[in-house]
Amino acid sequence: MKDDVPNLKDFDQRLRDEAHEDLADVINDGEPTQETQIIAIYGKGGIGKSFTLANLSHMMAEQGKRVLLIGCDPKSDTTSLLFGGKACPTIIETSTKKSLAGEQVQIGDVCFKRGGVFAMELGGPEVGRGCGGRGIIHGFELLEKLGFHDWDFDYVLLDFLGDVVCGGFGLPIARDMAQKVILVASNDLQSLYVANNVCSAVEYFRKLGGNVGVAGLVVNKDDHSGEAQAFAEAVDIPVLASIPQDDDLRKKSANYQIVGTEKSQWGSLFAGLAEQVSDAPPVRPAPLHQDGLLDLFDGSDTGAGVTLEPATDEDMRGKNADPKPSLEVVYDDA
Repeated sequence: MKDDVPNLKDFDQRLRDEAHEDLADVINDGEPTQETQIIAIYGKGGIGKSFTLANLSHMMAEQGKRVLLIGCDPKSDTTSLLFGGKACPTIIETSTKKSLAGEQVQIGDVCFKRGGVFAMELGGPEVGRGCGGRGIIHGFELLEKLGFHDWDFDYVLLDFLGDVVCGGFGLPIARDMAQKVILVASNDLQSLYVANNVCSAVEYFRKLGGNVGVAGLVVNKDDHSGEAQAFAEAVDIPVLASIPQDDDLRKKSANYQIVGTEKSQWGSLFAGLAEQVSDAPPVRPAPLHQDGLLDLFDGSDTGAGVTLEPATDEDMRGKNADPKPSLEVVYDDA
């Protein structure tokens, strides 16, 4: 069993070497500081990370960039959108099958191409049969064995689930795997709560000597109510793009259609996002406390003014609250 435990010591150091500069405390001059920009995208499940990334990566490749898209969400929905709904074999699933057969995983087993984008999925364990975060760690260990540090890409985009805060999903931030983080959220409390949590994680690891910063926020399904923009201003990060709440986008996404192309009416939107993602410097966010997050919304929507009423022991006992006879002997004062 010992041989099955991933050893990330050497891998960890190589990742730190790739993102060694303290980028979050300097002003970016517009030129990439690293030969390869490794960017981790976080957001609440279902908020549109995969939609954003699939179309962003396609647009970047169309612009002549070499892009590797790695889905790090157990749902494996990132590459499904890129590949028109077809699910590609995941690294974890393929690794397990190959290991049982006594074979080695090859690049062609797990990495596939469309529109100039190279893409793969880490995947995750079956429900109830393993830890998704540990699967992420194992997946990146296998990427190193496949030659990750020798690959030639302009951008490596990592799609991470923001709701989960365990070590595996926090790997890019905790281990300096990425130069910067991009958040995807909407004008709702839950997605901004997740975005704020990621900002808190970034700031926490910055205090421990980490170098990762937040490049900005992508507002998806923007209904122009303004909460996401207010959040970005409050935590001191820029808004990189606002993707409107539009029925055409919803239908195309549901049908696995790529809109991140110059042939689409949405091409200019994703071209602008590609430019912002490339040039935006990573900064240190100023995460909000819970009350500060709630203050971004109308009080009538968040329960403002509610007073916390302490419960009593009698409340908790309910029908059992009647005093019971005691065997305790009570002596009168002499």
